[in-house]
Amino acid sequence: MKKESSESSYHTSVLLHESIEGLHIQPNGIYVDATFGGGGHSKEILKQLNEKGKLFGFDQDEDAKQNAPKDERFTLVQANFSELKRFLRLHNAIPVDGILADLGVSSWQFDTAERGFSFRFDGPLDMRMNKRGDKTAADVLNEMNADDLQKMFSTNGELRNAKTLANAIVEVRNGKAFETIADLLTVCEANRIGERHKYLAQVFQAIRIEVNDELGALKKLLEQSAEVLKPGGRLAVITFHSLEDRLVKNFMRHGNFDEEPVKDFYGNIEKKFKLITKKPIEASDKEQKENSRSRSAKLRVAERI
Repeated sequence: MKKESSESSYHTSVLLHESIEGLHIQPNGIYVDATFGGGGHSKEILKQLNEKGKLFGFDQDEDAKQNAPKDERFTLVQANFSELKRFLRLHNAIPVDGILADLGVSSWQFDTAERGFSFRFDGPLDMRMNKRGDKTAADVLNEMNADDLQKMFSTNGELRNAKTLANAIVEVRNGKAFETIADLLTVCEANRIGERHKYLAQVFQAIRIEVNDELGALKKLLEQSAEVLKPGGRLAVITFHSLEDRLVKNFMRHGNFDEEPVKDFYGNIEKKFKLITKKPIEASDKEQKENSRSRSAKLRVAERI
């Protein structure tokens, strides 16, 4: 039986008021919640819009549609935010006044065993944000060669023993294919270094990023945000690990994903954004105590020039 959820059980919005404040909402503006999820951020945005304002929520997970508000100003787009520009164009909604993205996995996804996102439960090795997607976590573990597995664990999970774990996975699957979380945990426990929770979190993060092409999708979102935001429009992004934060920081500062700005023929730097937050905003002590998943959250806000 499919379990139902309330907005609060689906996901507790992180840095809710700080991110809404960062958008500097215009009551008659057009806004995008690129990661609709439980709808917490969208609900707050709608409170600040008048009858002429519009909000588009993007979410590729079909479970999220149960949280869609019955509001004529709101449109749910069931697609990955990497397709931001295409769908906004279809709705004749370009340019927009603000874009918000909370890049965390929802509590609903983490706490639903059959989704395979958490090592706290046994279940299928899935990890797809979009349940219609072709590639599962099991496919990744059973089909990638040792070199690619090592690169995935090293790059996406920043594991110190990426090569050892990759080789162990290849050895195990020669005897039996990976199917469940338990199958993966058995290999991880035999090769774990350091603190258990942190190690497993890094392993699962690495696989999840690969399954959903999370970094590739984030790059597309950021690039398209510069194309659809009007001058003075705001981009607010909440990240949860250094790989995401580095991409967001560099793009907001330089308009690309490198550590250095790109200069034109005359040596001029062509900036796309003005930083609103010089340093990332982090959750308060109170929020961190109430919601442990907010501890790694970082909010960055920039304004389109």
